[in-house]
Amino acid sequence: QLQLVESGGGLVQAGGTLTLSCTASGSEFRLYDMDWYRQVSGNQRELVASFSSSDRVEYANCAKGRFTISRDDAKNKVQLQMTALNSSDTAVYYCNANRGFGRARVDYWGQGTQVTVST
Repeated sequence: QLQLVESGGGLVQAGGTLTLSCTASGSEFRLYDMDWYRQVSGNQRELVASFSSSDRVEYANCAKGRFTISRDDAKNKVQLQMTALNSSDTAVYYCNANRGFGRARVDYWGQGTQVTVST
């Protein structure tokens, strides 16, 4: 079982940079795929970036060229560096750890961290 705690959210001006961190407690962190999601109130949660346990990295179109996901298995940590932020990036950002597929999939979520981009 994992417990995830996000940090690093806040208020930033348009064009600025923010780095979110997610630290996990628990065992076998390295076996989990780590994802960042975001959610705007009233909308569905959307996947922003993924860093799999096999080191495959993927980005949603909204993140390509601007966001960078990284992980440090020795520190049980995953980060999301966000640059060139704009108002559409305003959302609550969630860290997700998952492993397995279909009905065997297990998901753990952090509590979320608010990112607000001012114009």
